[in-house]
Amino acid sequence: MFKPEPMVFLEIIILSSDERDVLKEIGRLNKIHLERSKSGYGEEVAESANIPSDLLKFEHLRIRIQELRQTLSIPPAEKMYFSKDMTVEKAEEILNEIDDKSKKLLEEKERLLKKQKEIKETIDRYLLYRGFDLPLLNEKNFTFLHFITGSIAWDRFDFLNKNLSKNTLIFPLSRLKNQQYLFIITTKEERGEIESLLEQAGFQKEFLPVVEKETIDGFLKKQDEELRRISDDIEKINLKKDELKVEIKDILDEIERFIEFEYKLISAGQKFLRTETTVVLSGWVPCNEIHLIEKVIKESTKNRYIMNVRKPDDSMEQEVPVLLKHPRILKPFEMLVSAYGLPSYKELEPTLFVAISYILMFGMMFGDVGHGFVLALCGMFALTKGKTKQIKDFGILLISAGISSMIFGVIYGSYFGIEALKRYAIWHDPIDCDPIKLMYFAISIGIVLISIGLILNALNHFKRGDVIGGILDKFGLIGIVFYWGAIVILIKSASLKAQGLLGYFLFMFIIIPIIGWAIKEPLEHIVRHKKGVHHKGDEGLAVAIMESFIGAFEAILSYLANTISFVRLAAYAMSHAALLFAAFMVAHELKGVAYVGGGLSLFIIVLGNFIAIVLEGVIASVQALRLEYYEFFGKFFSGSGRPFEPFYISIGEERRVYEKKE
Repeated sequence: MFKPEPMVFLEIIILSSDERDVLKEIGRLNKIHLERSKSGYGEEVAESANIPSDLLKFEHLRIRIQELRQTLSIPPAEKMYFSKDMTVEKAEEILNEIDDKSKKLLEEKERLLKKQKEIKETIDRYLLYRGFDLPLLNEKNFTFLHFITGSIAWDRFDFLNKNLSKNTLIFPLSRLKNQQYLFIITTKEERGEIESLLEQAGFQKEFLPVVEKETIDGFLKKQDEELRRISDDIEKINLKKDELKVEIKDILDEIERFIEFEYKLISAGQKFLRTETTVVLSGWVPCNEIHLIEKVIKESTKNRYIMNVRKPDDSMEQEVPVLLKHPRILKPFEMLVSAYGLPSYKELEPTLFVAISYILMFGMMFGDVGHGFVLALCGMFALTKGKTKQIKDFGILLISAGISSMIFGVIYGSYFGIEALKRYAIWHDPIDCDPIKLMYFAISIGIVLISIGLILNALNHFKRGDVIGGILDKFGLIGIVFYWGAIVILIKSASLKAQGLLGYFLFMFIIIPIIGWAIKEPLEHIVRHKKGVHHKGDEGLAVAIMESFIGAFEAILSYLANTISFVRLAAYAMSHAALLFAAFMVAHELKGVAYVGGGLSLFIIVLGNFIAIVLEGVIASVQALRLEYYEFFGKFFSGSGRPFEPFYISIGEERRVYEKKE
């Protein structure tokens, strides 16, 4: 529980002919994190030259399928098997046929949509002339007459009307906002004079289409009919597209599953060393899974294998993938830890401490029996009705937080903030009690959590064999001495001074730890040079001494700041209670309003509680997490671990290969 699952590195030498069967079986197990072996097997061991090109081929097929799904709006694959005789060549052939069919349909649809857009634009353009039965004449057929159509600002219409000659006829058409549309007939002799006048009046010309023996109404009617025909043709294409979707969905699903399956196998093969006849299958496996892996390998290869097992040494700490295993109730808190990062392989992992401290801090800030009960109910709903593991884990987290809030609610005497029930409190409501006592309690939680972090940091250093770091690190054993010494001196200073022990305590618990911090870097520098080990960025003894003094000063400040930071637990507890108090105070004032006072008062109480649950719930969860990450994890937790990611091929894929009968 306090450390990642122990791992071993497996190297299994198998025949190339058995590689595919072995990969399928270990993929089904989901137990081995594949990784290239770094052992020397001689110069003859190399990568297969075909693997990268095979991956590119399958990646290209993947892209084609995604494009088809997007183009034809086909949902993700549901089929759980593919045919034994499916091959890359067959998949490409089928995809080519589908591409041809879909391309023809889409090109025809694109052509019709373009034409549909043009007709709509034409109809919209001449729509204002509908109903006036204007002839669409070609002026070349008229010796004496000239026709003009267009629009003019309404306030300029009178000016135009007064200045037109007697040989000019003007017909007002539709009016749109402040624009008046006109049809003007004049003589060709007066054309120049009239157009000059129109330009002066701000007239905007509109050129109607020329259609012999047709009016604008007849023209627009034919355009409407053409638009309906195009819409019908588009609908027919959509129906053909839907038929094609139904026709190809199963085979497309089958091809996609085949590609996924093959892509996984080939990608896995990239991680192996190989010769012409053998393959070195390698990766990390939890210690308790070795026998299962060996059994599967033995059955798949008919006992034709050689297996080497290596335990990780100190130099491999950063390479070993990390797998955390916890009881179901701790899974949500494992999720909180993983959000910050995973511990490195030899680090102690803090999930249990996080579970206890997070729930404790949340409950203190969000203490109310009613609010906690609401959270617990929401958690029960998520746990029982949730469809994913993440939602169920979140449900457990809500239930735990709700129970903690209810416990603190009993301590505070807070039941939805109802004033009459506060007298049943085991202690006091946060805003009714002495705030200093509440702050002391909050700081006490911080002291315990920081102390646990210091102990874990020292243990991590000792596990890695870093004795100097375990003792002299600013968060090591000497840090524990300084921290608790400073706390005792702060609390008991008067008593120690009266007994004449203050100076002794200051020297033992303050001065000596600071000296220890100051000599840490120089001491490590000397040890490294004696061992002949040179670290990157090692700039000499003088720089090491300077860094130590800076580190000591930083340590003193960080202990103070980290401890004081926990005062926020008390502050947010009082904030939660104050919000409820304010809601009831406003409700009391509104109670006297005639007719609606009672309803308004109840509404404000319900609204205040709702805001407190949502707003304060979010704030409390974030602040508790912040204290975990910065004040607790900052003492010991690197978060630099690699996740254990086992090679996996689903059982459904296995069934496709072995069970489908054509």
